[in-house]
Amino acid sequence: MEVIRVGGGASPGVPADKPPAASARLSLTPAVQTTNPIKMASRGTVKAAGNFNDKEDAEVLYSAMKGLGTNEDAILQLLTSRSNAQRQQIKAAYKTLYGKDLIDDLKGELGGKFETLIVALMTPPLAYDVTLLRNAIKGAGTDEKVLVEVLASRTPQQVKEIVAAYRQEYDDDLEEDVAGDTSGHFKRLLVILLQGNRQQGIQEGTVEADAQALFKAGEMKYGTDEQSFVTILGNRSAEHLRKVFDAYMKLSGYEMEESIQRETSGNLKALLLAVVKCARSVPVYFAETLFYSMKVGVGTDDDTLIRVMVTRSEVDMLDIRAEFRRLFACSLHSMIKGDTSGDYRKALLLLCGGDDA
Repeated sequence: MEVIRVGGGASPGVPADKPPAASARLSLTPAVQTTNPIKMASRGTVKAAGNFNDKEDAEVLYSAMKGLGTNEDAILQLLTSRSNAQRQQIKAAYKTLYGKDLIDDLKGELGGKFETLIVALMTPPLAYDVTLLRNAIKGAGTDEKVLVEVLASRTPQQVKEIVAAYRQEYDDDLEEDVAGDTSGHFKRLLVILLQGNRQQGIQEGTVEADAQALFKAGEMKYGTDEQSFVTILGNRSAEHLRKVFDAYMKLSGYEMEESIQRETSGNLKALLLAVVKCARSVPVYFAETLFYSMKVGVGTDDDTLIRVMVTRSEVDMLDIRAEFRRLFACSLHSMIKGDTSGDYRKALLLLCGGDDA
């Protein structure tokens, strides 16, 4: 089936080598872990299970993996119907009951993309983000796509927690590691985002001035003053930027994304577009990211598909699904179903949580 794009916007991703699976587990202290501000909100498709019993769930998983053969269906049905916090309790109960590490056992029994997905689901959200960024800069080559996605889409508070957890786990400075692996205005904007110091609210007095500065830096100038784009888009709040985009449209006749497409290139363009899209709507950004991870004729970017389905399943997957259906001529459910197979597909569809056909 050919998928027809019916909404505007360019691919938020940039070409990159396949990153290592984010399978490392961080030894974060509970104090750091529980302050992670990712809200397990009502807009997620995965909710905490009622009548939860961590020991019973640990027993189900043990039974699914003992003896000859593995009951993959039992594993995926259970883990996709528990919240991440509950999965951590199951992991602790499993070690108490059997003296073994649940993730090690899952890795020993599962394989391929399905294993990567299940291990990702078992990783606490903050630890997962930290591992993603570590693998993006310490793996073979730099995975700019992951740097763009994580740092453009997380809140300033989440970024601060990521920076603190990264230092705790690796005894390294995330900003230094990112700066050492990137260059130019792309590096500068990443460093700004890593400060987690966006202004709050709308500065009514500077909306027009910001729009004018962006217009002068791009459409009005021979060549482009990238620094103005980096400073304004990296430091203003999402609410403020939405007002700036409206003023910019009136001033220039162009959407901000159109000007970025024309005036910049490469990794900087990808990051600026991601920042603009996330300022407008994080669910729209992830709907587009998912679409391009499965776009017909390109092959599936499973790392991106897994990353987004796992990190947004308890946050805003319902909104992502709605935006996906609005933007494209199919549902997220139907695209996943047509692009994947086996237990991997079953687990992804359960995280998707329904079809909006």
